[in-house]
Amino acid sequence: MLFNTSGHTFNRDFIILNVRWYLQYKISYRNLEKMALDRGVVVDSSTICRWVIKFSPDLEKAVRKNKPSSGTSWRLDETYIKVKGQWKYLYRAVDKEGQTVDYLLTAKRDRKAAKRFLKKAIKSNGLPEKINIDRSGANTAAINDYNKEEKTKIEIRQNKYLNNIIEQDHRSIKQLCKATLGFQSFRTAQITLSGFECMKILDKKQIFAGGKSPARHFYTLIK
Repeated sequence: MLFNTSGHTFNRDFIILNVRWYLQYKISYRNLEKMALDRGVVVDSSTICRWVIKFSPDLEKAVRKNKPSSGTSWRLDETYIKVKGQWKYLYRAVDKEGQTVDYLLTAKRDRKAAKRFLKKAIKSNGLPEKINIDRSGANTAAINDYNKEEKTKIEIRQNKYLNNIIEQDHRSIKQLCKATLGFQSFRTAQITLSGFECMKILDKKQIFAGGKSPARHFYTLIK
């Protein structure tokens, strides 16, 4: 069973509810603390934060296990995420239907980081036929390096219009990040962002849910 909450003061259902709400909606830990108090439950926001950090990897494990491979035409881009007052980089890719391919938070925005993300995405989704990117030299170099090393022929396209899909997709993640009021460590950001991305995958219904809502599907995955 995922989300093993044995040893915790609060019951499992309450813990899971708070984790899901935080990862799915634009809400802060302080908001959740106040909402719990309205229901007569006293819980500190820092406690809820610890739950999110502890259990988000369980959700990612379940989602990655059940998520099918994405399409073979990708849109790859990176967006800025502030961690402890410094900008870091969230590499993300979606297919032409807007389905999430993969994601990776990196400390730098360079050829090495782009290549690491590309390898991660291909490992979990298979080889794409083509990847649309902006005019980033690092992304171009990473794909060319991969083609040379692996003897593949991934087509590189640079069409700003085609990348509108992922630029729009960035927005919901950025809005969730804004509600956090800032990440205090790279590890915390990395884990929390994976939780955001997983809930977004469920919202997009990328995993067969048998007609269940994203919330009900969430509970099915982690039971």
